[in-house]
Amino acid sequence: MLNTVIPIAFLMIGLAMMLSLYRMVIGPDMTDRVLALDTLYINTIALLVLIGIYMNNSAYFESALLIAIMGFVGTVAFSKYMLRGNIIE
Repeated sequence: MLNTVIPIAFLMIGLAMMLSLYRMVIGPDMTDRVLALDTLYINTIALLVLIGIYMNNSAYFESALLIAIMGFVGTVAFSKYMLRGNIIE
């Protein structure tokens, strides 16, 4: 069962990453680009978890957790910069 589902999930996550990358490059507004970047972080986390399941290695789960933390902090900082013009007051 997993031998069938994992390649399909790889394909779908790859497609989602390409669409997010397209939105990030072409996005008509800055908020669209920030949301596309956040979605790209989430897709990267999903891809790392899927690779961890496929290779049966827990190191990918830890790296997914680190990317999640960095993605959250980056998105908050960028949103604050867009809202106020500075990050640190």
